[in-house]
Amino acid sequence: MSGNEFRFFLSYDINLPVTFRIERLEGSLPPSPGIDPAAEERRAELYVECVLCMDGAPFGLPMRTRLETNGSAYCWNELITLSTKYRDLGRYSQLALTVWDVSHGKNEGLIGGATIPLFNSKLQLKTGKQKLRLWLGKVADGSFPTTTPGKVPRHERGELERLEKLLNKYERGQIQRVDWLDWLTFKAMEKIKGLESSKTGSSHLYLVVDFCSFEHRVVFQESGANFVLPSPISSTNELVIVWDPEVGKINPSEHKQLKLARSLTRGIIDKDLKPSNNERKSIQRILKYPPTRYLSGDEKQLLWKFRFSLMTEKRALTKFLRCVEWSDVQEAKQALELMGKWETIDVSDALELLSPLFESEEVRAYAVSVLERADDEELQCYLLQLVQALRFERTDKSRLSQFLVQRSLNNIELASFLRWYVAVEFYDHGYTKRFYCTHELLEENMMKLQAGPDGEDGFKLWQSLVRQTELTAQLCSIMRDVRNVRGNTQKKIEKLRQLLSGLLSELTYFEEPIRSPLAPSLLITGIVPSESSIFKSALHPLRLTFRTQTGGTSKIIFKKGDDIRQDQLVVQMVSLMDRLLKLENLDLHLTPYKVLATGQDEGMLEFIPSRSLAQILSEHRSITSYLQKFHPDDRGPFGITATCLETFIKSCAGYSVITYILGIGDRHLDNLLLRDDGRMFHVDFGFILGRDPKPFPPPMKLCKEMVEAMGGAESQYYTRFKSYCCEAYNILRKSSNLILNLFHLMAGSNIPDIASDPEKGILKLQEKFRLDLDDEAAIHFFQDLINESVSALFPQMVETIHRWAQYWR
Repeated sequence: MSGNEFRFFLSYDINLPVTFRIERLEGSLPPSPGIDPAAEERRAELYVECVLCMDGAPFGLPMRTRLETNGSAYCWNELITLSTKYRDLGRYSQLALTVWDVSHGKNEGLIGGATIPLFNSKLQLKTGKQKLRLWLGKVADGSFPTTTPGKVPRHERGELERLEKLLNKYERGQIQRVDWLDWLTFKAMEKIKGLESSKTGSSHLYLVVDFCSFEHRVVFQESGANFVLPSPISSTNELVIVWDPEVGKINPSEHKQLKLARSLTRGIIDKDLKPSNNERKSIQRILKYPPTRYLSGDEKQLLWKFRFSLMTEKRALTKFLRCVEWSDVQEAKQALELMGKWETIDVSDALELLSPLFESEEVRAYAVSVLERADDEELQCYLLQLVQALRFERTDKSRLSQFLVQRSLNNIELASFLRWYVAVEFYDHGYTKRFYCTHELLEENMMKLQAGPDGEDGFKLWQSLVRQTELTAQLCSIMRDVRNVRGNTQKKIEKLRQLLSGLLSELTYFEEPIRSPLAPSLLITGIVPSESSIFKSALHPLRLTFRTQTGGTSKIIFKKGDDIRQDQLVVQMVSLMDRLLKLENLDLHLTPYKVLATGQDEGMLEFIPSRSLAQILSEHRSITSYLQKFHPDDRGPFGITATCLETFIKSCAGYSVITYILGIGDRHLDNLLLRDDGRMFHVDFGFILGRDPKPFPPPMKLCKEMVEAMGGAESQYYTRFKSYCCEAYNILRKSSNLILNLFHLMAGSNIPDIASDPEKGILKLQEKFRLDLDDEAAIHFFQDLINESVSALFPQMVETIHRWAQYWR
């Protein structure tokens, strides 16, 4: 049920007897004159008399509970069923409850009474536990209005009454259950009850009654009436709330018209239909919609009507499949027949068919058949998302799972990454079996492989992948030992090198080469202790240098205690965008370093020799001075070689566009790194899709020092920077559907900034592409964006700009 729906029953329709439970008495009994209170407490024998009253008069025979003689705790917990049915109740029906004591012999002692209306001010039947304050020495009064209301007067209500009301809602399921938080809350409530009791004493006596609950709320309606209450509009300006049970339901007339319009007999006519000019324009507009946009009923009907004429338009297939009423067997059958004859779609559109929006196994199998056309390099770009798409399959051994395994058997890099991506998802208990089945399928099929030209059979290949897991387990053990060392970072580094040279010397030279988890085609033979170190940070990540079989070295960073799956996703997107730009002959010298999560809180990153801008500015005062040290040229711009400056400008442009599109937050001079050849790149992606721990983040992540290294905001090099930005932005806008589809496939993942609100995150991403603009308008938009962000970096007397400037301090 959506948040805007209100579902209910009418009291007139409930042909059941009125039922409630008398639970217990809370508080101490009042002492009788001349009798020892303690003695009276021990021998008191109580019962509750229940009388239903309608319009101020008793209705039906009174009902009584059994006698209760449990000393200080009077708990009947007895179900009372009246002869009157809910359908017979009047608007002003009340329940009069009186507690009597028969321990005094023939003369029954009156304890007190209370009255409770069965319908609240909104004409809804009361349900759940109700705590009634007894009027001591008074019989419950059933007249209307009553002189013995069980409800505590508003001016006397305190924290205890507020908590009781919330507890009642919780027990009726109107407040979400969170076990650990509920336990803490109940514990705190007990303390509050104790404090309130000590303040007010025990002068009041309460009777707890539990009313019957229904699946939906029960609203009062009299027999034959077509209204709830006379409208007060004539006398006041208040709004009247009217409950319409048909709100949100399908209009039968519209549904019938839709079925007739889509009936199979119309298929013969529809084959020859051609859209008019206006209809063709509408269809083209719909085809340009991003995959995140839902189609209206009229738009769906338009596409269905001209489905035959759209079969040559490959972009239309995904939109057409969204129009299908899959619960209609005949309609679904016709749609699948058309899908087989449709112009083959692109791989980027096939990814959309693997999203959770499409449940049909035939549609998902068709998407896999399109993916088979992609080469290994392209497939590896989408592998992370394709593994996540396994969540949306209907079976554990789906067509998608089999496809990924079969392609991996011919490519060890795909096999290695598939194994890691699947293994990390074992921690998701809801899908453990699903991912384990894929892992098992990969192992079974790889073990059957025959020996290739290099002599490696399937068993050896699989063992080479298993040894990667053993290596990461040993690295985790090293990290634990190093963290336990007291002292500064230098002492921890000494301990690391001591371990690698002593107790764990087998890691210095492996018995057999191991495939690097980051680059499986690369064989590593051992760790170089003298070149291994530890970073100075809270988690103490390891920086390890591995020997390679070819005689070279490979440097990696190993982290434990940090979830790097979000970093893995961002770097994968940087790599994909780099590929898309290069396909359009635009190389912006990006640095898509490799990242691999090997667990929920561990993983490896490729180490790129570089220095942070904070470090560079501290030692060299400017980026220009730093680059002059490595690439001096007296005749070049700013004393740097033209090639080096061009590399710097291009990399700044590339990352400015990418960080804007992905909404990368928390940018500062420590996570902007610069390589010796002039390539600038970003690291540490803890905040994405518009999230930022700092207030007032500027739209573009540019710092003043970067602009100064280009010669300032008026230089020709800065103009070139803006030109590269706009060109890259328009290229990536062309692939917006691919990027949005990949993020949509991540909707079920455990990546923090996506899992918190997947739909909102994807819409934020879509917004960044400005798909409502043409290329020329997009260029003007992006130039304005750069100008706004750069203006913020230099002195301006504008409050917003001042806030943006604070971001980089």
